[in-house]
Amino acid sequence: MRKWLGLAVCVLVCGGLWACKTDKKTTEPLRRSDFLLNTFVTVTVYEEKEEQLLEDAIEVCRDYEQKLSKTIKGSEIYTLNHREKGNSEVEVSAFTAKLIEEGLEFSRISEGAFDITIEPLSSLWNFTEGEKQVPEKEAIREAVQRVDYRKLSVEGNQVCFADEGTAIELGAIAKGYIADQVKAYLTSQGVESGLIDLGGNILCIGNRPDGTPFKIGLQKPYYNRKETIAILNITDQSVVTSGVYERCFEQDGINYHHILNPKTGYPYQNGLLSVTIVSERSVDGDGLSTTCFSLGLEKGLELVNSLENVYAYFITEDYQVHYSQGAEKLLSQS
Repeated sequence: MRKWLGLAVCVLVCGGLWACKTDKKTTEPLRRSDFLLNTFVTVTVYEEKEEQLLEDAIEVCRDYEQKLSKTIKGSEIYTLNHREKGNSEVEVSAFTAKLIEEGLEFSRISEGAFDITIEPLSSLWNFTEGEKQVPEKEAIREAVQRVDYRKLSVEGNQVCFADEGTAIELGAIAKGYIADQVKAYLTSQGVESGLIDLGGNILCIGNRPDGTPFKIGLQKPYYNRKETIAILNITDQSVVTSGVYERCFEQDGINYHHILNPKTGYPYQNGLLSVTIVSERSVDGDGLSTTCFSLGLEKGLELVNSLENVYAYFITEDYQVHYSQGAEKLLSQS
């Protein structure tokens, strides 16, 4: 279920996005990029600030990656997944406990269509590098039996496991959570206009320097990343997409993508190409984009329509865009 790490949305180079005007003279934006979270991370500030501010913002990403990655030895998630046999309770930091609780909530509202204990299954599949092929049926069958969010709970800062085979995968919500922390840091330093791009998880700070919304393009699935199917006006909001067309491979004429069905062990085949969520918090957009994709068009729309200040854009295999209630008002007309 790990979220696609490539660009699902693109920030459009238009309307002065890459340059801003301050006191009637052009000021180049400050921008810093690095390879973190298994993707390229870029932080941009459209104000006159010290370069160290961006270095510190990138360091926020690096710090959380060291704590939340399932592959970095010594991280809290790695420690949870490699706990000693018979150890059913492990203490973690408050923010890790909170993030796991958020992941469990998405698991509950989707009734397991999204499941943060999918790690035994997701670790069988390889969508990034090396040999890409469908795992053995028996391995998938055994892994599916180990996936069940109901065997995981959080009590204070204690993560409790009801089964020794349970392991955690936070890839579908961690980037959103980290983006929120980067934004919190930048705004605490007085930043009023900026963009945080964690490999396609876009989080806007305020508006563009001229006071107009940021223009965020929804990529047309399977097309060039600059080819958009819609353009959104975004103010101080997050835009996150889950799609089938970046982290994938084809075998025997079938497209296998990274959004896995915890109940079957195979990628979802439900007629959707992508789901984009606009929300105030990026962690919500991260979790909901995968959750709504997993639920499918009808149930996904039903879920989003029950939430306040959350908007969704579902792209189906016929390239039709299906909007949640109020989502069309964010469409740009220019």
